Amino acid sequence: MKRVLAGLAALAALAALLLALFLIFRTPDTDPAAMRAKYAAAPSQFVALADGRRIHLRDEGPRGGTPIVLLHGSNADLHTWQPWTDRLSKTHRVIRFDQRGHGLTGPAEDEGDTRAAFARDVDQLADKLGLERFILAGNSMGGGIALEYALTYPDRVAGLVLVDAAGAPRIGEAKGNIGFTLARTPGFSWLMGQITPRGLVERSLRQSVANQAIVTDAMVDRYWELLRYPGNRQATAQRFAAAQQPFSPEALARLKGTPTLIIWGERDGLIPLASGRWLAQQIPGAKFEVLRGIGHIPMEEAPGVSAELVERWLEQGATPAAPASSAPPA
Repeated sequence: MKRVLAGLAALAALAALLLALFLIFRTPDTDPAAMRAKYAAAPSQFVALADGRRIHLRDEGPRGGTPIVLLHGSNADLHTWQPWTDRLSKTHRVIRFDQRGHGLTGPAEDEGDTRAAFARDVDQLADKLGLERFILAGNSMGGGIALEYALTYPDRVAGLVLVDAAGAPRIGEAKGNIGFTLARTPGFSWLMGQITPRGLVERSLRQSVANQAIVTDAMVDRYWELLRYPGNRQATAQRFAAAQQPFSPEALARLKGTPTLIIWGERDGLIPLASGRWLAQQIPGAKFEVLRGIGHIPMEEAPGVSAELVERWLEQGATPAAPASSAPPA
């Protein structure tokens, strides 16, 4: 009996210790008002979709020509496209937004975490902004959503830009990063919804890029704080729990006639270069560009070179450019 009581006491002590550690290391959600004040300065705006959800977006550049819509990757936000926007918005209307479960948009009430759900959001936003046809660009997860959208709503897509995009089979070695690995691990995904150290976010970012100079304190803070925006960590867990199937060659063949530019970082450790080559082989007429010495986020790691590739592609007839004389809105 004494042994049983001693065992129960030990278990109780262990449980108390674990609870104390949990309370000490728990990282609470960020305050929405503080996050909007910090990350939603002009030209940010919040627009309501047909289903009532409010989306954080930025809509910049001249209104002539074909708009460009930019889709960020998993656990990123619209700010990842700032370097491209600074350059492309001089001649094109550039629209970027925080997707469901990300940034200042936050989670969707329907808890949808499939590519189809993300693609429906793009279509609702296009309706809201009155976009008939547009170029759709996406990085990582955003690239997979861009492909899903182009296959589902082909009449609205004037062109595709895929930047280290999801959607291909994993070919070759993918090192991954610690954050995504833990998010896919049962049990740890729940724990990460409660305990998300800043150091974990920094390490994940450094494992995702080859150009380490871009991982500044401000960048780490942004990823860490917006990941902890209420509901975003839970949405992340749901997203990683859902298996995403690669697109089939038969499906990608339907993109024939859709101008497509594929940009890939040679040193991408999350989605290997071989996966990018596979995509380029399956999409008829796709143009494939490799950035030497660059990792998973080319638009931030090599902003000038990667944006120039897009500009050159546009100039070569991917889509008509906006009049150079057009002035951006005040």
